[in-house]
Amino acid sequence: MRTMALDVGTRTIGVATSDLLGMIAGGVETIHRTSEEKDFARIGELIEEHEVDTIVVGYPKNMNGTIGERAQISEAFANELRHRFDDIKVVLWDERLSTVAAQNVLIDADMSRKKRKKIIDMMAAVVILQNYLDSRR
Repeated sequence: MRTMALDVGTRTIGVATSDLLGMIAGGVETIHRTSEEKDFARIGELIEEHEVDTIVVGYPKNMNGTIGERAQISEAFANELRHRFDDIKVVLWDERLSTVAAQNVLIDADMSRKKRKKIIDMMAAVVILQNYLDSRR
């Protein structure tokens, strides 16, 4: 079974999954949000397709560690995942600076701004998941 990470935003959801050994995170896709039903339906398809047993949801705490509006939205999203997919373990994971780290990786790869914009959320999910996987070793 694999672990999936979600970087939940207002317009998109970045998705990444682990390899079967749970060591390496890889990008899957960016879901462009249209409706709650379609968003969760797509996540359900990805859970089945990638044989996922754990979902890590990015938890954007404030830099001082407090819980702000974005973190509360992530908590609500994680709770909805638990409700809809009750056989899947859902974990909130501190994602502070994950987008910055993803941006730096893409800049170092000399990717154009236009291309970076299309995959930044997926890459942030990769960073979130890799941090989670590394912490488990």
